[in-house]
Amino acid sequence: MTTHTFSIVVEKDNDGYFVRCPALQGCYSQGDTYEEAVEAIRDAISLHLQDRLARGETWSTPELDA
Repeated sequence: MTTHTFSIVVEKDNDGYFVRCPALQGCYSQGDTYEEAVEAIRDAISLHLQDRLARGETWSTPELDA
């Protein structure tokens, strides 16, 4: 199993936390707490990558490409 590292952006607002992964367009989630939001984006990233693999697509991790 390969491990990839992706940066995430977490923003707090009145309703909780919004989190996104800039490297994966359209990959975002939310949570009532910081911890819930981070766990939710982990799941979203995993599902996003599984979907891309199923379609035969690839991706790069900008953090590791430098």
